[in-house]
Amino acid sequence: MAAEHSWSLERDDADIAWLTLDKPGASANVLSRDVLLELDTHLQALAARLPQGVVVRSAKKSGFIAGADIKEFTALATPAAAYELIRGGQRVLDRLEALPCPTVALINGFALGGGLELALACRYRIALAGDRTSLGLPEVMLGIHPGFGGTVRAVRLLGVTAAMPLMLTGKPVRGDKALRLGLVDRLVASEQLEATAREFIAKSPAPRQPGFMSRVLSWPMIRGFVKPRILAQVTSKVRREHYPAPYAIVDLWADHGARGAAAYEAEARSIAALMCGETARNLVRVFLLQDRLKGLAGKATPSFAHVHVVGAGVMGGDIAAWCTQRGLTVTLQDRELKYIEPALQRARDAFTKRLKDPAKVTEHMSRLSADVEGAGVERADVVIEAIFENLEAKRELYARLEPRMKPSAILATNTSSIMLEPLAEQMARPERLVGLHFFNPVAQMPLVEIIRSQRAGDAEIQTAIAFARKIDKLPLPCCSAPGFVVNRVLVPYMHEALFAAADGIPLAAIDAAAVSFGMPMGPVELADVVGLDVAKHVGEIVTQSTGRTPPPLVSLDALLAAKKLGRKSGAGFYEWADGKAVKPPTGETSAAPDLQDRLVLVLLNECVAVLREGIVSDADLLDAGIIFGTGFAPFRGGPLQYARARGVNAVVERLRELEVRYGARFAPDAGWSQVAKNPD
Repeated sequence: MAAEHSWSLERDDADIAWLTLDKPGASANVLSRDVLLELDTHLQALAARLPQGVVVRSAKKSGFIAGADIKEFTALATPAAAYELIRGGQRVLDRLEALPCPTVALINGFALGGGLELALACRYRIALAGDRTSLGLPEVMLGIHPGFGGTVRAVRLLGVTAAMPLMLTGKPVRGDKALRLGLVDRLVASEQLEATAREFIAKSPAPRQPGFMSRVLSWPMIRGFVKPRILAQVTSKVRREHYPAPYAIVDLWADHGARGAAAYEAEARSIAALMCGETARNLVRVFLLQDRLKGLAGKATPSFAHVHVVGAGVMGGDIAAWCTQRGLTVTLQDRELKYIEPALQRARDAFTKRLKDPAKVTEHMSRLSADVEGAGVERADVVIEAIFENLEAKRELYARLEPRMKPSAILATNTSSIMLEPLAEQMARPERLVGLHFFNPVAQMPLVEIIRSQRAGDAEIQTAIAFARKIDKLPLPCCSAPGFVVNRVLVPYMHEALFAAADGIPLAAIDAAAVSFGMPMGPVELADVVGLDVAKHVGEIVTQSTGRTPPPLVSLDALLAAKKLGRKSGAGFYEWADGKAVKPPTGETSAAPDLQDRLVLVLLNECVAVLREGIVSDADLLDAGIIFGTGFAPFRGGPLQYARARGVNAVVERLRELEVRYGARFAPDAGWSQVAKNPD
């Protein structure tokens, strides 16, 4: 049977060649090896019989091209194999750029990674006007950098000051910003895309290039002065040993100035080495884990239009705002209007900051309303309870809510500490209660734990998973258990910080050890962010249920007595100013050689316990949950992946050493033997 083609080539009456990509069986186009080889065949034919112009476009409604085929990366065993793949792709785009006729990329939505690199190889780029358009070079998020000529062409087109942020952050830009940067030549409505391409081919205007001063920055004598400034920005964000790719991007530019054949060759050698490095392999793993969480919703798409949230505190108000932002109509209930108004103002402030368009802010706010009487319950597809952590109060609320809910609606609790079985005990239909445990801050934390009680229905759990995806969150299914997954694992980690503090180690040094490992923040700062009252409450529940020895709480109790609750009150373990912890200098931490292992391995040990107890179904889901729920160093691929890389036997032996030195809380969990038997 003949292989399916991804590209089609048509010449119209004006002798314009239309190259259209439509990868079979895929919702989005990607540049796999086969897709690039097929494109190369068409380009050779076009070079042999030159048309008036060439237009490259996508037949997918989703957008232009999403990038390279990430799954092909996992099959690359050596830098030599990676180099051959990359150089092959470079040669294809070189052939596109070398066509002497005008070439146009029609970008109908996103153009990311290799997709944008292909567009950069065209003389002109015309993009769809509107919010759908998104252009970016996100390769750094996979531990690599652009490899199909992007590190060269981006700088050549935009100049180093505009191109570097695009590559170093990996963040895409919308169409209007892409136009301002010069990344696209024009934004037009969808019905004008083809006509505009014809116009550019007919008029063949001079290709865009950066201004003189931007070009000067890439001159050899000047690059040496500019490089340290760029590196200082990179160093303030990430360490070279953790994330080498952004440093490689700067080095490539500094060495070659985005000019000449040597720049492309160096790019290919550099990315080939990175692709086979531990950071990239782990970040690709994280990308695939994220895809797995996204895929848990399956093909079914229940209809969600209205959400009713009960409890307008920080969590409830922010959940309501997030659901509104994702296109849903939301009613927000609390005892009195005065408790709801601050949440509505926070939502308005957040929408104003994000949208920067008063009309859009007004449109969003029109879908979010105060509802003291709870009239929205009858219309809601999902009712979310986010009141204070009290079993009887929640039960009493459910008794009032359940009779008024639609038969198809689910009741979701945002409880962070109470098991679902006692919560559902007095419900007429206990199977409809699920846990939707959001994390603070809601707008930044991607994970939502989907908690199943022993009486939960499969349909209700699947609906909850689908709802999480509807609001663009990553669902982690888990069983009802004290602390569920994320808090269960975080409690020993945060408690070990208190044990270390009791040993005389400065708080800032404790946090510095965790950040040095790769955590986004240390456990002390994390406690302040969560709220010391919440951290103590959840910690007591998890500690009691697991039989762990609690840490000394004298310092914590003193702060709570003084109403110092952490960031939300302006002071906790640290003073807080403008949303940031004010920390003293850490000095040398060599006096505490065990510190990093104490923090990290106690967390790993609890992960193994969670897996052994079946709270989450498999090791990959556990790794995904801890990465997206706690920010666990992504470049390490997850806690269990880190344990495998370090060696399970070595980790167990180190735990035994710590047990002798610091006590039974480091005793290796019985589940390590199963982890060792199942390395994958």
